[in-house]
Amino acid sequence: MATLTTGAQAPGFTLPGIDGQAYTLDEATRRGPVVLAFGKSDCRTCALAFPYLERLHQAYPRDRWQLLGILQDPTEDARAFAQAHALTFPVLAEPEPWPVSRAYDPEATPTIFVVEPSGRISRVSAGFQKGDLNDLSADLARQLELVPVVVAPADDGKPAFRPG
Repeated sequence: MATLTTGAQAPGFTLPGIDGQAYTLDEATRRGPVVLAFGKSDCRTCALAFPYLERLHQAYPRDRWQLLGILQDPTEDARAFAQAHALTFPVLAEPEPWPVSRAYDPEATPTIFVVEPSGRISRVSAGFQKGDLNDLSADLARQLELVPVVVAPADDGKPAFRPG
């Protein structure tokens, strides 16, 4: 299998959140674009990237879009990761055999997919790149007709790039 690319139809899924709720892609896309962030609790690049995703989550009203973190971990590990990084967006646990991850086939962790309300993937980003996160933020702001927020400042003491 190969990583899904821009223009591909996003595979549907239902996964449990660490909050006990079930999350489905179909339901999420009814609200607007959905940012899917695949990661792992023991991934150092994910530990760098996910706090920036939390900034994205906080930057815009969430009534017309959604951010879902999909951790390739059992619920307990996903919950510990979310708590350690103060994540307030929904974090979904995906233990082995990773059916959703296998369907999307992210080339690294983290990998971010943006799924449009039509179900098509409009953006794919692998690893950690501040520029990609800021571009994602600008695209989301444009869709929501809001002023873009820089979620990954160049001068915050963190590296600009780290492969996943």
